[in-house]
Amino acid sequence: MNIKLIVLFFSLYCLFFVASILFPIDFNWYNSLHKPSYTPSGKTIGIIWAFLYSFISLSVCIVVSMVESFKKAKWFFILFIINYIFNQLFSFFQFEQKNILLATIDCGFVSVTAILLAITAYKHSKTSFILLIPYSLWSIFATYLNYNIYLLNI
Repeated sequence: MNIKLIVLFFSLYCLFFVASILFPIDFNWYNSLHKPSYTPSGKTIGIIWAFLYSFISLSVCIVVSMVESFKKAKWFFILFIINYIFNQLFSFFQFEQKNILLATIDCGFVSVTAILLAITAYKHSKTSFILLIPYSLWSIFATYLNYNIYLLNI
């Protein structure tokens, strides 16, 4: 087993939690919002994201292990960085700024870049692609959910 890939996996996994540390959920505010009946509990959402972050991190590690140089997977890594930034900005917009509309728009960008990331991953590894499918689907659902939370709280 390659120690560098293990370190990369855990580093990426931990990086996904930066926003939750910098912009923690304001539970009083979030619980006061009107939400659709299909909204998962906060605990469920947390568990889903923990799994998704591990899938994303593993997907990146697989691509890293498959390519000989950064240039061979340049677009994959660029999309990953863009997606990561949008992913982290969601917590800023939603919980720091309490701007549900901006958070929803950002969530849409997360969805689009997650789908593009999965498509790009397919060129390097079908396993990496498969690992990104749940993230893409969840991002689409999260965008739809957040949009409906926005509508219920205008």
